Amino acid sequence: MFENLSGRLQGVIKNLRGQARLTEQNITDAMREVRMALLEADVALPVVRDFVARVKQRAEGREVLQSLTPGQAVIKVVHDELTELMGRTGEGLDLAAVPPVIILMAGLQGSGKTTTSAKLARLLKEQKKKVLLASADVYRPAAIQQLKTLAQSLEVDCFDSNAAQQPVDIASATLDFAKRHFYDVVIFDTAGRLGIDEAMMNEIRALHALLKPTETLFVVDAMQGQDAVNTARAFGEALPLTGIVLTKLDGDARGGAALSVRHITGKPIKFIGVSEKVDGLEPFHPERMASRVLGMGDVLSLIEQAQKNVDIGEAKKLADKVKSGKNFDLDDFKMQMQQMRNMGGMGALMDKLPSQIAGMAGQMNSDAGDKAIRRIEGIINSMTPFERRKPEIIKATRKRRIADGAGVHVQEVNRMLKQFEETQKMMKMFSKGGANKLMRAMQGRFPGLR
Repeated sequence: MFENLSGRLQGVIKNLRGQARLTEQNITDAMREVRMALLEADVALPVVRDFVARVKQRAEGREVLQSLTPGQAVIKVVHDELTELMGRTGEGLDLAAVPPVIILMAGLQGSGKTTTSAKLARLLKEQKKKVLLASADVYRPAAIQQLKTLAQSLEVDCFDSNAAQQPVDIASATLDFAKRHFYDVVIFDTAGRLGIDEAMMNEIRALHALLKPTETLFVVDAMQGQDAVNTARAFGEALPLTGIVLTKLDGDARGGAALSVRHITGKPIKFIGVSEKVDGLEPFHPERMASRVLGMGDVLSLIEQAQKNVDIGEAKKLADKVKSGKNFDLDDFKMQMQQMRNMGGMGALMDKLPSQIAGMAGQMNSDAGDKAIRRIEGIINSMTPFERRKPEIIKATRKRRIADGAGVHVQEVNRMLKQFEETQKMMKMFSKGGANKLMRAMQGRFPGLR
């Protein structure tokens, strides 16, 4: 999402690094570029003005101008101010209340409230909470059924409401049911509209008064740009919001909402939606997001993601093979692809790596990369166990059979085998301690993943 903004800001910082010393003039020039970059990213004008003024004031301070590395000092200033803009510290849910803790979900139609409700239920279930989902969206066709289906897939309970009921009646019945069955948390999904209207606001105010939620989360589509900020302001005036959930941060919008909405509402961003899958919700860390915007990557989130989604046993087996430099076969290659997919796919990985390292893999299209991973898995699945262990026996006749089984051309099989051979060489190089050689060798090794 932040690709264009990140590129522009990195360009500004690179120019400052090249200056022998910082002056009022080159700082002013740099801030003009920063201002344009933020406006192009659809950041709200009042936010841009405030941000640029604070950065300029700090950049012209004595500690920066007299620094031995003024360019790096400015980077720290920009990073700190971006972090401050988005909230300084990440804030989680307040669950320290008498059960059941009520979480009220608010937002416009299409912002992702229903899916986010299910994603949040999944996170709380992992924390050993007894969760009940409920929906009062009696206006959107199949909205209640959508939540029930998501709840079933997660093995989480969902209150049995229907579109013939009144939202306030659903809320009252849900509250009574949750108390009688000793639920820890109730996540209550409300109706949205295509735009803000008085009827909608009156309804959600009534629901809030009845439920008395501990958390009132505003769910906003990050791809809405300036509209997201205006909507957030309207909901903030109508309800005592406790936090914000930004959805669709995996999209290709310019990202301005992520940098504006907290400043405009004064409410913390608590979660971000990073994919449409039920595991695509992450706690928001302002300092990590600032690092990603500046092209520094988000290695901590990458590590956390790996700890949650990577099979440690399989990873250790692979590490032992790499260390020995022997027996790395197509089953191992396939396992690598699966582990990558479990961590969110190629796009999710590249997004969290520092720009310099990500650039080594080429300008990678995440959709094309994920398709290539699935294609590789399909080709390997079409092989016999013996062929996977001994890929050197795969000649013309076998290649045709494998291609037919995978539904691809023989050239695709040849390309996959070539990629495997290159990976095998890199593994041997790594086993001999050639980490630097390995990093250089990664460039251009996977044309199918570009």
